[in-house]
Amino acid sequence: MRVVAFGGGHGLGACLRALRSSGLPMEITAVVTVADDGGSSGRLRHDRGVLPPGDLRQALAALAGPDQLSVGNAALFQYRFPGDDALAGHPVGNLVLCGLMELVGDPVLALDHAAGMVGAVGRVLPMACEPLGIEADLEEDGKVTTIRGQHEVAVANGRVLEVRIAPAAPAACPEALKAIAEADWLVFGPGSWYTSVIPHLLVPELGTAIVASPARRLVTLNLAADNETAGLSLPDHLGALARYLPDLRVDIVLVDSHVVPDPDPVARAAASLGARIALASVAVQDGTARHDPVRMGHALVPLLGTAR
Repeated sequence: MRVVAFGGGHGLGACLRALRSSGLPMEITAVVTVADDGGSSGRLRHDRGVLPPGDLRQALAALAGPDQLSVGNAALFQYRFPGDDALAGHPVGNLVLCGLMELVGDPVLALDHAAGMVGAVGRVLPMACEPLGIEADLEEDGKVTTIRGQHEVAVANGRVLEVRIAPAAPAACPEALKAIAEADWLVFGPGSWYTSVIPHLLVPELGTAIVASPARRLVTLNLAADNETAGLSLPDHLGALARYLPDLRVDIVLVDSHVVPDPDPVARAAASLGARIALASVAVQDGTARHDPVRMGHALVPLLGTAR
């Protein structure tokens, strides 16, 4: 089966590892946000004008092959230079991707080449071939402020009233549109809702392709609120998807059974999108709010194997 997973950062990495650990035969395509402006990605984006490579690198690492060479290259990609000099804070993979994008002049070709270096068992694509910005209107203590920049939105205090991308109508990556049209499943989450998941819905061509795709759709909800979703309930997470892509229909919403003592509100929100909920224990067992790729992979087996 052909599966397209949307997101960025650690949430998308957990999703990709879960898909791999499911053992189901599939072709995986990761469609990754390109709005990061913090840390190493922000520095390279500002200094070199390339797509922010961090989330793309994380997806490649999650899909890295199991052979010794691939594992070694993936570990090298993830190595972050210590110290306080010009290289400090940069992961090797960010620099490699930056170099490849400048060398070949095409981010998709660069990512395909990097995928070969780590033996990726899937493809990593940017959601757009130009760096994007994120801005949000936040309310705190009755005052509304506009915050600009993915990093600033992610760490700002206050309730998100609206999130936008800039430019408002960038061209979507053509290869991503093709993958969506040919997919059997489209998978969203987990991850930072306003800065990793929803941005895909805000790219007009991507939103249209997601709605038009014959694929089934699965949403994995987060285990806990982060800074940008403080005060947002799990049903509200689903409502946010519908707000930004009103024609979105979903088939299954995967929810950790331990974070919803009463599943009925989530089930009603899911039903408003046309979905049913699936309850499973998908968190790591050390008590932290992180998805366990192996447990999540087990949960996905009966869901992705569901007949149309």
